[in-house]
Amino acid sequence: MFESEIPLTEMAIRLLAATGLALVLGLEREIRGKAAGLRSHMLVSLGASAFVITGLHILFATAEGDPSARIDPTRIVEGVIGGIGFLGAGSIIQSRGNIQGITTGASIWMAGAIGVACGIGNIALAGMVTVMALIIMVVLGRFEREVINGNDH
Repeated sequence: MFESEIPLTEMAIRLLAATGLALVLGLEREIRGKAAGLRSHMLVSLGASAFVITGLHILFATAEGDPSARIDPTRIVEGVIGGIGFLGAGSIIQSRGNIQGITTGASIWMAGAIGVACGIGNIALAGMVTVMALIIMVVLGRFEREVINGNDH
């Protein structure tokens, strides 16, 4: 049987929180018809959370043994962030001097941050980040479209 310092129910809560919170950001992108939508955001957050939980498991498992076998969990977070940055960059397109997809790229990056926060068990932080990101994407997005871009016409 699998042994871990993090009980299975706690792991499930962390993974479900990562998936559910990212669903909110992905839904906003999905409604806007963006390529990276619901599933992409949920998978990024779930994966980030799983990598962090795995890193914590390795850290706990090696804590009692040889100190040279210990890992630095921040290195796992660095790897996750780098991989997600690569995904986000892939969503940015330049066409005829127009750049598109920057907000989607940033929201994918935020989904990763949400997953990392859930993975370490800080669901309150993940929730606050989700709410703030959604406000930025929806409220400021509307303001940008109506007020700022509306002045160009």
